[in-house]
Amino acid sequence: MVFWEGYLSDEAMGTFAPIVVYWVYAGFYQLLPPLDNYRLHTRKEEDEKNSVPLASVVKGVLLQQLVQATVAQLLFVLTSKTGASGTVIQPSIPVQIMQIIIGMLVMDTWQYFVHRYMHQNKFLYRHVHSQHHKLVVPYAIGALYNHPLEGLLLDTLGGAISFLVSGMTARTAVIFFCFAVIKTVDDHCGLWLPGNIFHLLFQNNTAYHDIHHQLQGLKYNYSQPFFPIWDILLGTHMPYKLVRRPEGGFEARLIKD
Repeated sequence: MVFWEGYLSDEAMGTFAPIVVYWVYAGFYQLLPPLDNYRLHTRKEEDEKNSVPLASVVKGVLLQQLVQATVAQLLFVLTSKTGASGTVIQPSIPVQIMQIIIGMLVMDTWQYFVHRYMHQNKFLYRHVHSQHHKLVVPYAIGALYNHPLEGLLLDTLGGAISFLVSGMTARTAVIFFCFAVIKTVDDHCGLWLPGNIFHLLFQNNTAYHDIHHQLQGLKYNYSQPFFPIWDILLGTHMPYKLVRRPEGGFEARLIKD
């Protein structure tokens, strides 16, 4: 039993809930006061280094979400498995948890290798992936600001493969995709807030991904959105330290051997 049962289908929730969650969570960060004592970059840096206006970022994200919603609907229609009663038999909670973990590992694997290749292939970086890196100073609403081709290959296709390999139902996918969206937004929020559960539970977090957005960190910390496993295994893991800036806030500094 879920709260949307009787109002929306699992397929509809799996399609649109991640979009709503994205704008609610990113909007929360956007509406916060400046919080200069917790920023990883100053507001001056954000204004000077980011070369894309907010309106263009919003349009880019909406375009990607339109593609994601279309693919999600198609995916749910093709994989729907209803029983004799016309309802989908949901697996047990332990099985759903295992499916979500498998989905996380599959998504991490897909995104690591596609992301890394987009940095190594000069054509793809120049014409596709560099669009995301125009936000040198990440912020929450820009988490999914990508070139449309990157959005399709990295996020949309990666999500679809995670869903198929894990074998989760549309109902489980609602939880999985909403969690993935929240984690992705948080990784780009640009704030190191005390008590942030993602900073406590995940090594791959806001500061970790901030290193990748820095010029000297472009070839490191490709892993996203959950675990740094592939960075550690394949030598692209870049540790960092958080240093207090005299004027307030923090700076994520690379620790090179």
